[in-house]
Amino acid sequence: MRRTFRLCGLLATGVAAPGWAALPEGPPPTLATAWTLTPWTLVPLLLLVVLYAAGCARRWPRRGVARADIAAAAAFACGVLTLVLALVWPLDAFAAYALSAHVAQHMTLLALVPPLLLAGRPGAVMAAAVTVGSGAHRRLPRWLDEAVTALAPATVAHVGTMLAWHLPAATSAALASEPVHGAMNASVLLAGLWFWSAVWRRLRARDGGAVGGLVALVTAMMMMGFLGALLTFAPRLLYPAYSDRALLIGVDPARDQQLAGLLMWVPSGVPYLAVGMVLAIALMRRLEPDPADHPRG
Repeated sequence: MRRTFRLCGLLATGVAAPGWAALPEGPPPTLATAWTLTPWTLVPLLLLVVLYAAGCARRWPRRGVARADIAAAAAFACGVLTLVLALVWPLDAFAAYALSAHVAQHMTLLALVPPLLLAGRPGAVMAAAVTVGSGAHRRLPRWLDEAVTALAPATVAHVGTMLAWHLPAATSAALASEPVHGAMNASVLLAGLWFWSAVWRRLRARDGGAVGGLVALVTAMMMMGFLGALLTFAPRLLYPAYSDRALLIGVDPARDQQLAGLLMWVPSGVPYLAVGMVLAIALMRRLEPDPADHPRG
């Protein structure tokens, strides 16, 4: 096992270029200064909140406010707050210095923000905000709806994006370039939204699909667990670009890498496990015999 981790580590670091990412200028962040205030982040966040609030303001007076509407709005609000923690304060700033913060940011964007946002039913709510007239919104074209909820490619993109951006070369490139860093965060979030949209469709479908959803969730958990175990038990530092950066904030690079692995290995799997349990329960309920099919004699 130790040889396996060593081999994987050498293969991963073999494509890395330690000199790519120079140390950042200025003092390292503290909790009071760890803000990332850029229009590329703030404008989409503000637009997201405004559209959702406007949609609620139009839908609720017409339909009345049900408990399901309040629960959906609360889930969406939690998703937006979690997105702020990942992109505005404090994870994005600390991700430039600590691999553990980098992993926490990615796992938040990949596994936590998307299911929370999707639980808020943003499509229907935001459509109400921009629809003129009766408020009845058009459905997506069939081909686009099928593409958005295609589980197999969504799972490949989900896992592939996670693995690709955690190659040391890719991480170094993101640390050295703001455009690459922005593209990294955007692709991770989009991969998460695509995957969870496909899983969400299986969760709501009454005609099956739970098995496929379970396979996708288990696949993502297994790959995440493997990478987390690799980081936790690797006999050497796999990310040279973070060695000096971690020291700037008083963190030991080896322990930082172990913490990053543990974060990816254990808590990041909780959303997949929770949704997987819901799918398993739904599957077992569908397998139960219908009493109407076996009338008493």
